[in-house]
Order: sequence, then C-alpha cells, then structure tokens
Amino acid sequence: MSPLSTREVCQRLRDAALEVYALQRIAQEYRPGQISVEIDGWRLLLDFDGQRLHHCLQCRSPEDRVWRLDTTQRFGTDPVSLLSTWELAQIERLLAQVG
Repeated sequence: MSPLSTREVCQRLRDAALEVYALQRIAQEYRPGQISVEIDGWRLLLDFDGQRLHHCLQCRSPEDRVWRLDTTQRFGTDPVSLLSTWELAQIERLLAQVG
C-alpha cells in the first residue's frame, strides 16, 4: 500500500475549511501543543498552539495509509504550507472551537 501524499492530506484540511466534512477532536493532546482530529474518517495529529496551526505531524486514512511530516525535506512537504491564507484561517477557527 502506498503512503499518503502531502496533497491528499492537504485536501482533507481543505474539505474541513470549506465545511464539506466536519473537523472533530478525537483525543486529548499527546504533548502540549498537539491536537488529534478526525475529518471524514481521516485522523490527523496537528501542531496547534491554541491560536495558530503550525504543522500537520501525521495523518492516517481510513484505508490505513499513512503520511508523516519529514522535517528534513524542503518547503511544500507539509500540507499546512499548501493551504491558502483563507483556508488556514478557517482551520484555525475550527480548531479553536473544538479545542
């Protein structure tokens, strides 16, 4: 099974920003500043400080395909960096509501 692509994970975040699918908190913080959410069966671990979304740390699809942040790679490998300013603001608003 192939791993998830950055663009596939970004699309889930876009779907949540557009409210095509609901963004729901599924667990308490793993570590301070981390929040686990679900979007249409996709589970994402996000680096969120209560106001700003910094990174998507990992994602697992319903088919058990996985994506993990690789900090050794160049810009564009984090789904959050592919969001528009408006999409990012919408996700941060939704995260603040579920947090």
